[in-house]
Amino acid sequence: MCVSMDQADFSGTTLYAGRLRHPAHGLIHVLGYQNTVVNLADGPNAMLLHLPTYRMSRDNFLSVGRSSDVLERMVDAVRPAARADDGIAWMGWDTAPEVQVFEHDIYTVLLARDPAALPAALAEVPDHKRPRLSEALLRFYGERYPGYALAVCCFDNAQAAQAKPLLMWYPPIDPDVLTVPAVDCHTGDVPDLDSEVAVDHWVLFGTDEAPEGWGFPVAYDERMRHALRRFLPGAVVGRRFEGALPNGDFAIDHGDLLAGELDGIRRT
Repeated sequence: MCVSMDQADFSGTTLYAGRLRHPAHGLIHVLGYQNTVVNLADGPNAMLLHLPTYRMSRDNFLSVGRSSDVLERMVDAVRPAARADDGIAWMGWDTAPEVQVFEHDIYTVLLARDPAALPAALAEVPDHKRPRLSEALLRFYGERYPGYALAVCCFDNAQAAQAKPLLMWYPPIDPDVLTVPAVDCHTGDVPDLDSEVAVDHWVLFGTDEAPEGWGFPVAYDERMRHALRRFLPGAVVGRRFEGALPNGDFAIDHGDLLAGELDGIRRT
């Protein structure tokens, strides 16, 4: 899973999407993403994540700190079973720069409202992490996901395998559909959405509206910061996907999630 700006190999992907009401932010979705990457480009590279929200800033990226195994713990909870809008005013997005550039873990992140604005901001990325931008790929995102937040996470060869999991939250475009970005292309080319792609993914979901006894409890590190824990579920459900699937994202309706109907997970 993932689209890269140049040649790369991604494996062992874990994807998480959760729905919750946060005491400060209201109804939000939380996205988690982690994989193992081998950079096959001659120089810097980047992975691209299209996010199902129209309103986002650098403040939506969560630091996992010492809880870098948070997604691994979710997988550990699910693994045995696998074997067997609310009126809140969201400020800042409309008045923020077209591209926000900031450091997050090993990445220099370019967060854009319009992919066409990315080339002008590329100079703000350090030389050793500055990838070549594909105009065709940026047009693809602008046409296929208009208005979506697009995160371009730039890294260099030495850092490729050292990333902690990415966690971020946002007010979703559709609160009742949980979606994780999983469009796939590791060559720097435009993804072929009519093709099948090889997948090696854990896809996990959570919700704070789940009834008692739902899902599989997650044993988090007791030292986890409370501010981070507030964004995470008490229990998760999910499946491992392997083999070939149609290219696209993973999604599930919140109603199916509450009912534990994992056959409702679809590629979109």
